[in-house]
Amino acid sequence: MIIDSHVNLHGERFAEDLDAVIARAAEAGVSHMLNICCNIKDFDAVVKVAEDHDNIWATVGTHPHDAKENPDITAAQLIEFATHPKVVGIGETGYDFHYGYSSQDEQVANFVAHIDAARETQLPLVIHTREADALMLTTLKESGAGRDYPALLHCYTSGPELADWAADAGLYFSVSGIASFKTAHGVRDCIKTMPDDHIMLETDCPYLAPVPYRGRRNEPAYLPHVAEALASVKGWTLEETETRTNAAFFRLFSKVTP
Repeated sequence: MIIDSHVNLHGERFAEDLDAVIARAAEAGVSHMLNICCNIKDFDAVVKVAEDHDNIWATVGTHPHDAKENPDITAAQLIEFATHPKVVGIGETGYDFHYGYSSQDEQVANFVAHIDAARETQLPLVIHTREADALMLTTLKESGAGRDYPALLHCYTSGPELADWAADAGLYFSVSGIASFKTAHGVRDCIKTMPDDHIMLETDCPYLAPVPYRGRRNEPAYLPHVAEALASVKGWTLEETETRTNAAFFRLFSKVTP
């Protein structure tokens, strides 16, 4: 049994066949899933999926793309949402300067509120970072990531300097289907150096379907292909991959019932 640490099951892409998607995940050996909140306005929908299924949990947060939609969000608001028994993490949050959907100032203010909420609740912070290595490194260092609050760099595609610092600070990483992409040599190089006991699996569905499903709607049933890619990069057996990634998930998301 393997764990999908990052799914987006509450959106339109799964509106017509969610039950079938969840059933296929079980058939594929996916035991637990973490449904990620990318916008506070979607929190009710996110948590309902978790409420309806014993093996699905949830987070609360706003993605950096949507920071402009919650410009005045506070740690107190996030903390209140996080009292829900099914909420086990804060985020997805962070920096993304690829498209510029939200300004840097909006993203920084949004991220700081999430960091404060993670520090107060001691729930893991689920971090998205893209084309923001320098600022992300500075923010994590100054805020005491790994020391003052637990954190996960999800779907890691950033550079080795940030990865090395995060590893030394005790942060966790999650590996997605990108690890199976033919041209993702830099991502695989970073995975090789990630601490063996701080890695977990994710699909980030409906995005980033692994080979051989690349280009299709991703779903948790494809997670075994991510596990195979990670095993190949690390030189692990599939059994080792299951044991290590499951242990990392439960260690970080300690509120989840094994």
